[in-house]
Amino acid sequence: MYILWAMLGLVVLYIIRALIGPSIWDRLLALNLVATKIIIIIIAYAFVTGISFLQDFAVIYTLSGFIGTIFIALFLSERRVGKRRGKK
Repeated sequence: MYILWAMLGLVVLYIIRALIGPSIWDRLLALNLVATKIIIIIIAYAFVTGISFLQDFAVIYTLSGFIGTIFIALFLSERRVGKRRGKK
């Protein structure tokens, strides 16, 4: 159970990093780390308590987080390429 509290502590540190990150890519990486730790917390809690449907929830959360990260990265890279070409 102490592992869950340690993971929550890391989530807080990663959120702070996401707020003060020097670049948008650092912030995106910090948010991915937050999502990863939350998934670990959900799976560990499901294992400890024996609630199996939480594992399904963790898989859905993982897939939606991955797709969201890909879309954000594509949006940011397209915005950067558009600035280089002189587009707004």
